[in-house]
Amino acid sequence: MALRPDGGRAARAPQGAERAELIERTLEQYRRHLNPGLARLFQFGGVETVEWAAEGCLVWDVHGREYIDCACGPAIFNIGHRHPRVLAAVRDQLERMPMSVRTMPSVPQAALAERLAQLSPGDLQYAFFGNSGAEANEGAIKLARLATGRPGIIAMQGGFHGKTLGALSATGRDHYKTPFEPLVPQFTHVPFGDASALDAAIGSTTAAVMLEPIQGEAGVIIPPPGYLRQVREICDRRGVLLIADEIQTGMGRTGRMFCVEHEAVVPDIMTLAKALGGGVIPIGAFVARPHLWEKMRRDPYLHSSTFGGNPLACRAALATLEVLVEERLPARAEPLGAQFLGRLREIQAQHPSVVSAVRGRGLMLGVEFVHPDLALMTSAEAGRRGVITFYTLNNPNVIRIEPPLVITPELIDRAAQGIAGAVADAARLLDPVPPHAGGRREAPAGP
Repeated sequence: MALRPDGGRAARAPQGAERAELIERTLEQYRRHLNPGLARLFQFGGVETVEWAAEGCLVWDVHGREYIDCACGPAIFNIGHRHPRVLAAVRDQLERMPMSVRTMPSVPQAALAERLAQLSPGDLQYAFFGNSGAEANEGAIKLARLATGRPGIIAMQGGFHGKTLGALSATGRDHYKTPFEPLVPQFTHVPFGDASALDAAIGSTTAAVMLEPIQGEAGVIIPPPGYLRQVREICDRRGVLLIADEIQTGMGRTGRMFCVEHEAVVPDIMTLAKALGGGVIPIGAFVARPHLWEKMRRDPYLHSSTFGGNPLACRAALATLEVLVEERLPARAEPLGAQFLGRLREIQAQHPSVVSAVRGRGLMLGVEFVHPDLALMTSAEAGRRGVITFYTLNNPNVIRIEPPLVITPELIDRAAQGIAGAVADAARLLDPVPPHAGGRREAPAGP
């Protein structure tokens, strides 16, 4: 059996008994050696397959079934799966030198730092490369403390910055934090979108304010218009730094290369990851203003990473940035996002007892349900209908719709149809049942 119906790549999936054995073995490996809780979640969601291949906006499982990717990992595949320019750049570097010896300058790393400085807002100039978003945020927190000599970080309730210890301390959901306490001290959380609360929380030991321009894991929460400009003014007036976590919102996702550009705000430090590696090689980065880097000069190894900024990742990121710019993908996100948002609002209007809100900017969209079980059920059923979505970690009532920026209007319509069918199935749980069946069904109980 050819893996993909289009006959594209020569890769072939196993068939018959071999395929069934592969699926069972993989799930058993999850249960015994990887993540038993996730294996149970797959089972609860009726997942009876494994992923196998991807191209552009489409994913195929081991059975050859096709899915429209509306989650992107989440937000990893902004330029689509396996973009040929990124693959070519990585293959070229792989043949030449996959990893750096670190005793001589690296051409890909230097070129990527320069390109990021050119594309970043304002005077953001110096970059440090790691391997993930959490690692980028750890570096940003360290730089803020180093540059100011102060320990305090003000972050946002509902925010998400990663699960390493420092990044977790900035994250705004106790569910992920409490099991690992005590966390890093001197972190304070205030309501997102409330500039007065932020101003009141700043004290003499505050080094920086840390936020996402749009909160992703909180359920695609968009702050009031002008809020980011207010935060910038407060930080300037109070003499503290602004760290913008663009890990999910960056790389064109919201209709600009970076989300802060919607309000012409220049942060002091900006963190990136997810889509920066083109969905091919993981890479994270923090980019900062020149004066913050002065104290880093005294020791070039004050902050370091063995694999951060490796040549493969930097070549992937360079190619990704060029694709975003030359194919004008950030600009595509706005009209395509408006189309998808309109279709999602039609679904909400048809099923107000199931869907309580729809919101988003560009191709960063959220669908909020009246109960988390309905969100999980809709996401699982959408998967069975060939549409991949993902719920948000800090707000399980919300599923994210974040397709590649290369998605077409036709694929949006197909995806919306699949989501509509999944929501309709969830709505049937709330419909009156025949009289002999004993009254009205209720939404399933929460955990």
